[in-house]
Amino acid sequence: MALTALALNCTLSPSPAASSTELLAQQVLDALAGHDVTGSMVRVVDHDVRPGVELDMGDGDAWPAIREQVVASDILVLATPTWLGQHSSVCQRVLERLDAELAEKDDEGRLLTYGKVAVVVVVGNEDGAHHISAIAFQSLNDVGFTIPAGGVTYWNGEAMHGTDYKDLESTPDTVASTTRTLAANAAHLARLLAADGYPSSDET
Repeated sequence: MALTALALNCTLSPSPAASSTELLAQQVLDALAGHDVTGSMVRVVDHDVRPGVELDMGDGDAWPAIREQVVASDILVLATPTWLGQHSSVCQRVLERLDAELAEKDDEGRLLTYGKVAVVVVVGNEDGAHHISAIAFQSLNDVGFTIPAGGVTYWNGEAMHGTDYKDLESTPDTVASTTRTLAANAAHLARLLAADGYPSSDET
């Protein structure tokens, strides 16, 4: 069964700047490709995503077009850098816009995000990945996504140093192994949900 994945790169750096977040998110997409998952990426900061919690905030809001890609995908890869120990403001904007999905349901009363898998990517020069993934997992699950086992891959550099993930000579073995596991589990879970989705609200 062919699947699709969308990575939302929540770096603060507009294109064409190099992005550690994009590098690790692309590695996740590459790993998913090994499981017959076709992937694409959006660098959110390049688009005028307005603040708010509605599907469309009007006046040139770019979120509706990005949302169409989210809804059309089987797997969402939410990728964020770490700033001050937290996920980026762009990532927070994405989570807030996803809040509108709570009002969108299919004919059987299920959220449109039911049956979709979400995973998280975190990069940063210091610690924060566990905290960020915990926040992201809860937020994504709240709006209907399912989180697979091993649903985050991350890299944290040494504290008080300035090396970025994109500056490493090679991918650390532990990161590569974690990314492979994430991809395998996400693809497996997405196929299970595509073949046999959640029950309708009348059956719960």
